[in-house]
Amino acid sequence: MRTMLRVLRFRYATAALVLVAVAALYGAAALSRPSAGGADAGGVRAPITSAVAVCPGHEGGRLSVQSAKGGPSGGRIDTSPTRGGAPLASLTAAGQSWTKDTGDGEDSYTVRASGGIAAGLEAEQTTHWGGGPDRGLAGTRCATPGTDLWFLGPGPADADALDLYLTNVDSQPASVDLRALSEAGPLDTTDGRATSIAPYTTAVVPIGGSPEGLGDIVKTAHDLALHVHTTGGRVAASLRARIGEKKGIEWVPPSPAPSAAQVVPGVPGGSGERRLVVAVPGDADARVRVRVVTPDGEFTPRGQDVVEAPAGTVTPVDLGLSGRPAAVRVVADRPVIAGFAATRGGDVGYGAATAPLGTPDGPDRLTTGVVADNRFDSVLTLTAPSGASSVQVTTVGGQGPGPSREIGVPAGRTVETTLAPPPGGDGGFGALITIKPGSAPVYAARMMSTGKGEEFLFTVLPVVPASTTRWLPRAADTQGALIP
Repeated sequence: MRTMLRVLRFRYATAALVLVAVAALYGAAALSRPSAGGADAGGVRAPITSAVAVCPGHEGGRLSVQSAKGGPSGGRIDTSPTRGGAPLASLTAAGQSWTKDTGDGEDSYTVRASGGIAAGLEAEQTTHWGGGPDRGLAGTRCATPGTDLWFLGPGPADADALDLYLTNVDSQPASVDLRALSEAGPLDTTDGRATSIAPYTTAVVPIGGSPEGLGDIVKTAHDLALHVHTTGGRVAASLRARIGEKKGIEWVPPSPAPSAAQVVPGVPGGSGERRLVVAVPGDADARVRVRVVTPDGEFTPRGQDVVEAPAGTVTPVDLGLSGRPAAVRVVADRPVIAGFAATRGGDVGYGAATAPLGTPDGPDRLTTGVVADNRFDSVLTLTAPSGASSVQVTTVGGQGPGPSREIGVPAGRTVETTLAPPPGGDGGFGALITIKPGSAPVYAARMMSTGKGEEFLFTVLPVVPASTTRWLPRAADTQGALIP
């Protein structure tokens, strides 16, 4: 018994000494740490100094890269084949742009930025086929690698081909699980699980056309919410839809994480069908309120005051726009995913919810949106749901920036404005959209189109706030930060 008591006293003494040592280290760190100065009590905002984006490539098209005008200096942006090789081009100054038309191939392209120039990086891929089975105009923002991604678009029943491009930009293999929701409910299957993506490669997964693409169970889906989740590593994902011969092609934009309140901008005007599509992940039904914001004001689609959206399904809603451009406000009693589907002429387009361009003194300070590729007829759609706003639009071409224009957006209205090419920008140009001080948040999208009537081709690109800084939460001054 005496031996046991000596052992216990030794153990308690050792534990006490460890706690004293930890407390001493913590106290020394607190005393020697520099003052936080003017840092926010909740954290600090640090400039972004690295960025990666993947353009899916393969079918060819135009690659466009634009660095934010007036951003930090230093660093470089390289665009290279993902599998390796010399850069196709490099940018070394803020405000520079680069474009290149590529042919069919088996590789994607990775854009890597380092240093101050990485802030506000924008890269896009656009394809234009005026004839043939793939006739259409399609564009996508080059994808940022992630671990949990959503797409909301057509299912295999409404598309001749639906191909998911998965790219691993890292040196370790990635493992991907796919799951999907349809109008009939969750598409439960063991297919689509544990798909391995080797380092620096791109895998093209036919949705409904292979076991990796969820197999036969997905073939009857007309609307599809596709969930891309990695169980190891990360991937950049892009989804391409081919509706049918001469019926249109498009890249489906990625959707943000499920949320109870969203705005979907850029629903195009003109003839054809316009549908809102709402997906409800999880096991609880959702009650969804829909408000459509047009140039004439807001309204609720007829008979759609409250949309009852069952759990685990995708629900379409006819928007009844009568040819007007619009944005859609979605408010639900649980997190949902929202987007739109549009047809016009001989083409299709898809849209997704996006974050707004916020106010300069707001908590996120994401005030500028960048579009890298504007050609043909390019129109910017701006919506201010909550208050009047003013936006400055500057186009950037081969000879530098053109004159800036200030566009007013009344409260609760949608405004369209044509993007005119700057000097040297007739073959393609970039655009910078910056919200003015004192403005309410603005949601934006760009539609690019060519042709008339049944030959009309178009593509819609949601404008996302350019990421120039990253929010770093402040570490708490507690010993809990040192003790698991």
